[in-house]
Amino acid sequence: MKVFPHFSRRLPAVAMLTMALVISGCQKDTEPTDATDSQNTSSQSTDVQAANTQTSTQTNTSQVTADAPVSADQQINSPLTILALGDSLTEGLGVDSDANYPAQLEASLKELGYTNAKVINSGLSGETSTGLVNRLDWVAQTKPDITILTIGANDAMRGLDVVTIEKNIRTAVKTLQDNGSHVILGGMSIYDNLGNDYVSAFSDIYPRVAKDMNVPLIPFFLEGVGGDPELNQADAIHPTKEGYQIIVKDNILPILKPEIEKLKASNSTNTTASKTPNELASNNTLTETTQ
Repeated sequence: MKVFPHFSRRLPAVAMLTMALVISGCQKDTEPTDATDSQNTSSQSTDVQAANTQTSTQTNTSQVTADAPVSADQQINSPLTILALGDSLTEGLGVDSDANYPAQLEASLKELGYTNAKVINSGLSGETSTGLVNRLDWVAQTKPDITILTIGANDAMRGLDVVTIEKNIRTAVKTLQDNGSHVILGGMSIYDNLGNDYVSAFSDIYPRVAKDMNVPLIPFFLEGVGGDPELNQADAIHPTKEGYQIIVKDNILPILKPEIEKLKASNSTNTTASKTPNELASNNTLTETTQ
């Protein structure tokens, strides 16, 4: 600050006058004034701290409440039950219990971050489509979120009527859907020893059912494995551990992962929709308060 010369010469006199006024007239008022100011300052500080604490609490509550329905961690770690339903190709005939496709699929899902994923092996060697329909009520007790249905190979190997096979598969899909499970249908094909007409009619069942019933389709469950002696056991029908690895990685997961994402999105929407008007109003109030 610039001090003009004529004002500079008067500074000592002004200072002495100010000190005299303080000593003679203001000394007695200083102490109570300071005490009052100190109390007021302390009170204001306490009020500010309380207000900050309340705002902080509301902010944290608002953030937790707003994030809860769509938390990525909660969604990926939420319980996920997948039912592997079918015949010996599902059961894993001839391989160790940790080498069949349900076991390898569960391990792969956990590696992908779905730590609470559980794959239930409900494969039964020799199972036909009729036998599977007869045990649907029992397997439904597992309450699967998603069911991978692979059935029909044993029917075709016995030359059973294609119309009956398709009817049973449709019944199985509908029953599973009615019980709240998202169904993925595994397509099957067979060797040509039963004639081209039968082989073609059998293979055509799966895309037709998938389209009509609006379910995802694995075009051929054994794609890349069937017919390869290095990936199948001595019977040339059932995959080895390495064969199942390919089935899981290349055939199942590309179809399954989008269905899991759809299921997560659906669950998130349902969680938000289930909130009462009061809960939604409370969330909005908290959000507005913290802005």
